[in-house]
Amino acid sequence: MADPKGFMTTPRQEWPRRPVGERVGDWDEVYVPGALLPIINKQADRCMDCGVPFCHEACPLGNLIPEWNDLVSRDDWRQAADRLHATNNFPEFTGRLCPAPCEAGCVLAINQPAVTIKNVEVAIADRAWELGFAPPRPPDRLSGRTVAVIGSGPTGLAAAQQLTRAGHTVAVYEKDDRLGGLMRYGIPEFKMEKHHLQRRIEQMRAEGTKFRTSTAVGQDIGAAELRARYDAVVIATGATAWRELSVPGRELAGIHQAMEYLPLANRVCEGDLESSPMSAAGKHVVIVGGGDTGADCLGTAVREGAASVSQLDIYAQPGAERDEDAEPWPTYPKIYRLSAAHEEAGDLRTAPAADADARLFAASTLRFTGDADGQVRSLHLVEVDAERRPVSGTGRALPADLVLLALGFSGPDRKDGLVDQLGLAMEPRGTITRDAGFATSAPGVFAAGDAARGQSLIVWAIAEGRAVAAAVDRHLTGSSRLPAPIGPYDRPMTV
Repeated sequence: MADPKGFMTTPRQEWPRRPVGERVGDWDEVYVPGALLPIINKQADRCMDCGVPFCHEACPLGNLIPEWNDLVSRDDWRQAADRLHATNNFPEFTGRLCPAPCEAGCVLAINQPAVTIKNVEVAIADRAWELGFAPPRPPDRLSGRTVAVIGSGPTGLAAAQQLTRAGHTVAVYEKDDRLGGLMRYGIPEFKMEKHHLQRRIEQMRAEGTKFRTSTAVGQDIGAAELRARYDAVVIATGATAWRELSVPGRELAGIHQAMEYLPLANRVCEGDLESSPMSAAGKHVVIVGGGDTGADCLGTAVREGAASVSQLDIYAQPGAERDEDAEPWPTYPKIYRLSAAHEEAGDLRTAPAADADARLFAASTLRFTGDADGQVRSLHLVEVDAERRPVSGTGRALPADLVLLALGFSGPDRKDGLVDQLGLAMEPRGTITRDAGFATSAPGVFAAGDAARGQSLIVWAIAEGRAVAAAVDRHLTGSSRLPAPIGPYDRPMTV
């Protein structure tokens, strides 16, 4: 603990964002370049080095947060990078994309603003690359065993890297033309520039991991054939079966799923397209769904030049402070949070009728109406109470030329045939059944990440990848020294 009084003398200071008017004119990350490093030592000093660090429990990766906070406060970046990478394969991803349940579990957060754990994490990760502290780590020898990993999102990449470093020959199969899963085509560039992702992939290639893109298992190659080729298979395809909104008018043109819309904007940033065929430019946009995917659509539509953008959230607007009775510390509370996209929409007044920033809370969609050509033109909504029952007399309509559905995902998409070809048992909620060792009903086939857990956070995805790697290593060799931070039935802390 470098400064035992740091939490009393230093206020919380976060990585500043670029001015709204500047950042909505490009697709670069929203933060001021170089502005984090000058403040991060003092922010790390705020860590209390408490005897029982609940931030460990709040993070499924078990990140050694007090240790690397202390090292950063002393400018010992090499040791900080070592301690960070000991539990997290991709801290530059989590430092940018995770909502930081560790901060909700920070002991300081009982009565003060939490330590900026997420900012310290990303500072270490970026410095590690800058200073050469993240070299490839190929295995000393090969085991002679082979593993296929299906899916190159955070779960698949983490599993592949761990198994490669353990000496197994690993091939990652990805249905898209580029690697990264939702990090590549679902996360907008302004949240994470893709060179961070590409850098890790090149590190993994140098370690020996093989990649097969544009290969949909179940279609381009049979799932049973793939299973026969390898000693073990890990299914890490994510939860890509999106939830629908079955209301009158859903068939109108101009109503799309968020994951039909977001990848096109990312392809523009990749240089594949000059402009998105689904661009929000000049359109009145309504986003149905109040989660992170909806916020990603919001920031994207603003950058594309939408005439207006509104976001509907079926839940009531949360308060600014934790409800100690319903969600006591150290659980992750539902409070009013202002993402970069919501800050932009609020400053630019993209939705004049919104309750806050661009959001309309406690709002439920009743129907869509369109013009004579079958194009959507209006979304009709009603306010709802805490039980989601319509409140009489609150109906109204919003102009809508483009509607984006961001209602979450139920499990793996079965249209590719992977699940059925392997004969996998499934849970009633649509996820893949697995046992306490991450094994599915098919011999030698394991499942991890959102495909088996259900839609979750990136830290849980990476933790699943690390844990399933240990399970596969044990299956192949009889024992494993790989870390397994979670079990398949572990869940976030709740009351």
